[in-house]
Amino acid sequence: MTNTLITGANKGLGFETARRLLAEGHTVYVGARDEERGRRAAEELGAAFVRLDVTDDASVLAAVRTLEAAGGLDVLVNNAGIEPRRPDGGFVDPAAVTADDVREVFETNVFGPVRVLQAFLPLLLRSPAPVVVNVSSGLALTRALADPSAPEHFYPDLSYPASKAALNMLTVQYAKAFPNLRINAADPGFTATDLNHNTGTQSVAEGAEVIVRLACEKEVSGTFQEGAGVLPW
Repeated sequence: MTNTLITGANKGLGFETARRLLAEGHTVYVGARDEERGRRAAEELGAAFVRLDVTDDASVLAAVRTLEAAGGLDVLVNNAGIEPRRPDGGFVDPAAVTADDVREVFETNVFGPVRVLQAFLPLLLRSPAPVVVNVSSGLALTRALADPSAPEHFYPDLSYPASKAALNMLTVQYAKAFPNLRINAADPGFTATDLNHNTGTQSVAEGAEVIVRLACEKEVSGTFQEGAGVLPW
């Protein structure tokens, strides 16, 4: 039995990843901060539910106790994330972005995965084949945003790509620190989800492909991958 926890799994990429991993035979725990939505998603999937707010220590520690009582944890998918947008889906003017605005994004996208992984690390290291997937973004590639010819160059937001670049570096450092842990970063591509007001150009089924593949990865660690394969950092 493979116990798998997916954060932010009540919708979008997290929900689709849960569906696919259930089909692979995993026992999936849908992590969500909204209990009503999380329970509804878990019931629809036939998965278990655990309330989990990645920005809250007490919530994370309570989730650890739940998984420990359920037999431990083998796979952790750090999927929960936020992207700053205006109510109409437009981008926030960089001139208006404050340090507090950036801190809010990092709290979920960077400190959240650290908080969750650090808390679950003892359970993961007891697993015979522990796996961690950090859901990142191609927008973390500095060279892409800096190159006027790259399709990502248009992206104006400050904090989201910076947070994913930081998550990539964390992935590398965790892989070095814990050689028995298979930990990789996934770029799902420009996927239509609530995160980007459904402006993405591909489906959640397409976007979840690389996350599912890495959740089942038993050999490679410390890589950044998209659907087509390994990406340069």
